[in-house]
Amino acid sequence: MSAHPQQFASDNYAGICPEALDAMIRANGGSATAYGEDDYTQQAADAFRRLFETDCEVFFVFNGTAANSLALAALCQSYHSVICAASAHIETDECGAPEFFSNGSKLLLVASRDGKLTPGAIRALATSRSDIHFPKPRVVTLTQPTETGLIYSAAEVAAIAEVCRELDLKLHMDGARFAHACAALGCAPADISWRAGVDVLCFGGTKNGMAVGEAVIFFNTALAQDFDYRCKQAGQLASKMRFLSAPWVGMLASGAWLNNARHANGCAARLADQVANLPGVGLMFPVEANAVFLAAPPEVLDGLRARGWRFYTFIGGGARFMFAWDTEAEEVARLAADIREVSLQTRGHP
Repeated sequence: MSAHPQQFASDNYAGICPEALDAMIRANGGSATAYGEDDYTQQAADAFRRLFETDCEVFFVFNGTAANSLALAALCQSYHSVICAASAHIETDECGAPEFFSNGSKLLLVASRDGKLTPGAIRALATSRSDIHFPKPRVVTLTQPTETGLIYSAAEVAAIAEVCRELDLKLHMDGARFAHACAALGCAPADISWRAGVDVLCFGGTKNGMAVGEAVIFFNTALAQDFDYRCKQAGQLASKMRFLSAPWVGMLASGAWLNNARHANGCAARLADQVANLPGVGLMFPVEANAVFLAAPPEVLDGLRARGWRFYTFIGGGARFMFAWDTEAEEVARLAADIREVSLQTRGHP
């Protein structure tokens, strides 16, 4: 058992929020047509169309790896390439799934300290070679927020989309925490997606209060041709699809999708404020969403582990803390107090 009631190594640790659970329970009240031909799936797709204020094709899959990989596969041929940040989830944490499902489309990596892509970096990589011996660039993928917790503004997305159109590239967005970006920016979801030039968005639910499930949203509906077959072939067509789609109905109708993200973002900001100005401890990146990355000496990190705290150090060696819809203020305060005490103790302060 953990030494703490809550841990912040990942927002995947959180349970199901009431709005999603209640919707799933309602969907369980009797039989329903299988394989997405049910009313809940139609309601969820229509709810996304209202949320984004546009017509779009919506598909429901089990997890983010499937969402990203199948979306990219739909945009690429095997001889194409995908431009992404070197720290992007599709590169570091999806076990080659994007390459597998696209039958070999190559990921082209942009070195980026903060995990963000820029129009200049995209242009430089996309135009570096045009000979037949090099995989032809076809897609740019943005992670929103980035793996470092930073957010692309609407203007930043639009500037990248402009380069994509100029170079005949499609624009995909990995939005595993898309709700957190909307909450931070205070903008309409459309403003940082299709209005800014995004062709396909993978909208995450798992990290924002759902048990399982992501939505793949094609704003460029022509790109969705036969995507249902791709989902089936990849084992992502749920026979009891209503249990993937109904939670979205509850999340979107209640506003929980945004309220949950606001709460998580606020908890991250609270931790950052409470550990500011500690000796030997500093923020690795600005806190813009629900992630806090702390740079600290190894003895501080070891001291936190000794007190039972779990965290990852896979980005830059610092400690990553993620906050979720159910994060309790008392637990944030307890973590902050331990960081403060360990930091001072390791520097010889009483």
